[in-house]
Amino acid sequence: MLRSFLCLLLVICECAMTHAQDQWQYPLDVALAADGSYFIADRKLPGIWKYAEGKNTVLFQGQKKFRTPLNAVRCVHVGDDGKLYAGDSATRDVYVISETGEAQPLTQGAIGIPTAIAVTGGTVYVTDLELQRIWKFPSAGTQEPPTEFAVVGGARGLCVDDQGALWVLSSLKPQIRKYSSDGKFVPIVDDLVFEFPHQIVVAKDGTAYVTDGYAKALWKIPPGGKPEKWVSGAPFVNPVGLRIQGADFIVCDSRANALFRVTADGKVSQIHAGPPNPIPGAPVEKAPTVPPAPNP
Repeated sequence: MLRSFLCLLLVICECAMTHAQDQWQYPLDVALAADGSYFIADRKLPGIWKYAEGKNTVLFQGQKKFRTPLNAVRCVHVGDDGKLYAGDSATRDVYVISETGEAQPLTQGAIGIPTAIAVTGGTVYVTDLELQRIWKFPSAGTQEPPTEFAVVGGARGLCVDDQGALWVLSSLKPQIRKYSSDGKFVPIVDDLVFEFPHQIVVAKDGTAYVTDGYAKALWKIPPGGKPEKWVSGAPFVNPVGLRIQGADFIVCDSRANALFRVTADGKVSQIHAGPPNPIPGAPVEKAPTVPPAPNP
């Protein structure tokens, strides 16, 4: 009888471990692969997931030990070269992650807290929240210190638009700047509009979109226009990562522990979700019913 009970307990534990190993814990960013799958930066895994055809696999499993690669992964990005890049504050570096999960450091530990990455034309741009800089360096890596592209206090998000301009999102004024290749910028949003901005993308028509964690919102900034809170409230809890996929927007939410799709008309559907991560001490709200996202 005891033996049977112990066997049953072992099976239950194994099932629970399998479920935990197949589940996101605290996703901070999302990147889009060429085949339509998603790469998820999971701060508490720690490491990177690949989500494809409804299944999670661990692409890179970091260690729980500080100062080891991707122990504190914060951002991921697929560059125009098709490679996956990841920023890690534990080792103060940006990595290229191979298809088989090998991580190659690129800056010899020169980036303090990388929060966003953009790669274009063989150059990596990265925001550094600690050193209040935007750095640039060759995508093949560098033995020399990265080049200072701009000094930006509170820099959090960045992206490169179709015209090659670099857009930078900050928690300080001006909250959105657009840079030319020589480092000169024009302010796009000069006031403190966003409560806690995270990431920015720019559509082909020049409209910018921003995730705002505190506002639980996705903002929309048309060319020459003012920011408007486009999609807000449930199911968003703390929208962080943001990408464009075709005509849709992909939003990664760390507190909802979910990936959402937002269509051009502002409708939200769920791509994938795990157990939510409520704010400590806050009441746990029942998750709203969200329709599943159709395949892109």
